Amino acid sequence: MDEAVETAADVLDAAGQVVLLGHVNPDADSLGSALALGLALHRRGVQVVVSYGAAEPDELPSETLRALDVAGLLHRPSDVPVEPEVLVCCDTADRRRLGILADRVDAAETTILVDHHASNPGFGDVQVLDPRAEATVLLVHRILDRMDVEIDPDIGACLYAGLATDTVGFRVGGPGPHRLAAELVEAGVEVEPLMRALVDSHPFAWLDALGAILRAAELDPARGLVHASVPHDVVARFRPEEVESVVDHVRSAVEAEVAAVFKEVAPGRWTVSLRSRGAVDVSAVAVALGGGGHPKAAGFSHAGTRDEVLAVVRSALPR
Repeated sequence: MDEAVETAADVLDAAGQVVLLGHVNPDADSLGSALALGLALHRRGVQVVVSYGAAEPDELPSETLRALDVAGLLHRPSDVPVEPEVLVCCDTADRRRLGILADRVDAAETTILVDHHASNPGFGDVQVLDPRAEATVLLVHRILDRMDVEIDPDIGACLYAGLATDTVGFRVGGPGPHRLAAELVEAGVEVEPLMRALVDSHPFAWLDALGAILRAAELDPARGLVHASVPHDVVARFRPEEVESVVDHVRSAVEAEVAAVFKEVAPGRWTVSLRSRGAVDVSAVAVALGGGGHPKAAGFSHAGTRDEVLAVVRSALPR
């Protein structure tokens, strides 16, 4: 891993143009990783484009995540160069998670992977891939340190956003995330307003929608499964942060080992978030269904009705 970090830092130090991509439906770890590296490179005079995998060329992430982009580095997928000099794939468990931008992996002169998903088969010329890392931003911090980048409040906010969200508010993981958090606070990151915007601010209408989703949640004791569904009209009305937060409510049911949330991102097309208390490796379930992730947090996409997708999950879970 030290050699991979050093090689990645050397490639970035020598680059004149760098494209940094997060995965489809980017979260704070994915986009925070890309923006932290991108901002450091931009300040060195490198031509930087930050974007993310998408199904449509003109998508943009939520306003909350866009607020991390203080230098205007974030571009629509349609603006990403076809043949980048250096491509950095951040928090991307599989090249398919780059959506319509997946072809850039082979088109780039050099591709760097920075990721922490246990299910990642590995791709790219330089692979900074460490499943022991609680968040991809921890690996990005190692690269920045190797590049002698001074962490300021703007870069620190990008790192902290990914760190806090991927560790579920520092409830999972070892001492590493806590040490980095302390370093970022010392660098000037203002934690309360940052996290309030990321996870604690919702429109009033969301409370009613969330109540309806939770009232319809179901418990399957035979498989230790609790599950809930977010219909397409709700997915279309609210930010990804709201929709993704449903699983954190559902997984709190003590009777279930596994929580699943089915999100209808388009009519008849679902993304499924899986969470485990530890006895079931949900990354194995997700990989078997075409997705990936971590033993305690994973996901996949599937077409069909809600009941058909639920049946697929049930068949993949041990009793």
